[in-house]
Amino acid sequence: MSDIEIAQQATMKPIIGLAYEHFGIAAEHLDPIGHYKAKLSLEYVNSLADQADGKLILVTAISPTPAGEGKTTTTVGLGDALNRIGKKTIMCLREPSLGPCFGVKGGAAGGGYAQVVPMEDINLHFTGDFHAIGVAHNLLSALIDNHINHGNELDIDPRRIQWKRVVDMNDRALRHIVVGMGGIANGYLREDGYDIVVASEVMAILCLATSRADLKDRLGRIVIGYKSDKVTPVYARDLKAQGAMAALLKDAIKPNLVQTLENNIAIIHGGPFANIAHGCNTVTATKTALKLADYVVTEAGFGADLGAEKFIDIKCRMSGLTPSAVVLVATVRALKFHGGIAKEALNQENLAALEQGFANLERHYHNITQHYGLPCVVCINHFTHDSEAEISLLQAKCAVLGATCVVSKHWAQGGAGAEGLALTVAELVDQRTPAFSYVYDEGLSLWDKITAIATKLYGAGAVTASTKVKAQLTAWEADYGRFPICMAKTQMSFSTNPNTKGAPSGHTVEISDVRLANGAGFIVAIAGDMMTMPGLPKAPAAERIDIDDDGKISGLF
Repeated sequence: MSDIEIAQQATMKPIIGLAYEHFGIAAEHLDPIGHYKAKLSLEYVNSLADQADGKLILVTAISPTPAGEGKTTTTVGLGDALNRIGKKTIMCLREPSLGPCFGVKGGAAGGGYAQVVPMEDINLHFTGDFHAIGVAHNLLSALIDNHINHGNELDIDPRRIQWKRVVDMNDRALRHIVVGMGGIANGYLREDGYDIVVASEVMAILCLATSRADLKDRLGRIVIGYKSDKVTPVYARDLKAQGAMAALLKDAIKPNLVQTLENNIAIIHGGPFANIAHGCNTVTATKTALKLADYVVTEAGFGADLGAEKFIDIKCRMSGLTPSAVVLVATVRALKFHGGIAKEALNQENLAALEQGFANLERHYHNITQHYGLPCVVCINHFTHDSEAEISLLQAKCAVLGATCVVSKHWAQGGAGAEGLALTVAELVDQRTPAFSYVYDEGLSLWDKITAIATKLYGAGAVTASTKVKAQLTAWEADYGRFPICMAKTQMSFSTNPNTKGAPSGHTVEISDVRLANGAGFIVAIAGDMMTMPGLPKAPAAERIDIDDDGKISGLF
């Protein structure tokens, strides 16, 4: 059966009763949205402050390929398996974006028998968080143009406005637009553009904010542009925007509770992309889960060079979170793809390609253990076409690497298929005091931070940028020099070329642009021609998604 067919046959339990059964959360602390989704009140979240923290386990992956790695599927399967072996566990995931849902992926709620449900709701609108984020972002956009139209008392330079508009859809036609056309009644004529909602700074702010007050303060710190002197920043608070924006986010800031196919609690909250944003669910969700459970399994987007790095250098640095261990997800199919095999031939045994593609896993493992300072378990996410010879080769190469390697069959068997992985991970985290290393010191210059990421993690031989980009970084040093870096780079490769597989070394990483995210508290460095507004593929997933007269949705997977 397809993922959606499996999800539609699930026996779900009312979320109100499930939350009380598992964690003693009374109904008064939950705002139900239907029977199977609920928001958890911030007042209840705050009441947990004195509770001891559980152990935090990060799930990441090798560099993604069209063959799929199953990071979210593994997160859910591992969480279910930990519960099966008697470990009180919660999973923390990101919310899916409609852009890739209708574009390439078709859904992002796990797969097979390791899913979160209700699957259709989670993938389509969910609890309205992304809508609220988009409206809050676009309110600020409207206030900017309105202020200029009514006299521009703040002396905003229309040519130096940094704040775009957003929509939660892959729509390349909106990357560069002109607003204010049609005469003076329609405002001031200027160039503008759209990003996807998951690249919005409002999304990053929501995911990093620790309270309503912190949320509002961060929204006020957003730099929307500069005055006509070209150096004086204009903030969202100058437009008196932060109060209304925070009001629009009053429910979005509350964590969302759902369940797995095995009726275990999962928190799904926030969803910044990891290739163009920081790729982690909300600090509030993760910290809440740590207070409720003994073990928390969370995921960070794409490969360990992107999501895991930002989890460490941005989320942990800002929040004080301390992970205990990392699970690095790989598949035989994906490693063969990194070894140069076409997608159409991945189901055929090919030991030579597997051996060549192993270099990608090896570098990610090295980065996790050496640069992040974290113990790592390699999870081979099993596919039905994997041959015994391929599995044996992969296990042998992991043994030479010194890596613990576990074959997991959670896609086909749910939590039962991941019990071996759960036992291995639990033993690992129980035997050590949580500790980790940052990839760079916050006292380094912004350029040196970028260089550290590119050379240490990506294997780059050089990092380049235009004189304009370097001058901008230098100008920001005095006020923002301690900010971490959020690299916007293709997820498909260690290089900036998505077609370069394996583990390239000595390549050049070009920083084509830099953006200040003052409210979020980081600098975005755009590597190569990375777009913050994706486009749809030639055959988008939207063509396969449908609904029948009974309201049953098909095509999500």
